[in-house]
Amino acid sequence: MMLLGGGREARIHYDDATFRLIAHGDHVRCAVTGAKIPLAELKYWSVARQEAYVDAHASLEAERRARGGKLA
Repeated sequence: MMLLGGGREARIHYDDATFRLIAHGDHVRCAVTGAKIPLAELKYWSVARQEAYVDAHASLEAERRARGGKLA
């Protein structure tokens, strides 16, 4: 999937198994690390928190933070 954005950060609405572009861009930022994530490589996000994660580790860390540092 090739998305054009000219180096701008995209605004996205995250849904289950897909996402919808609200404002054009070619990347988003990881909510945990701040790393740029090219849209073509975006695989991890939270629908509930509407945020993206660079990898599974960052996703798990966000879940820990959301639960006050605890995972069941």
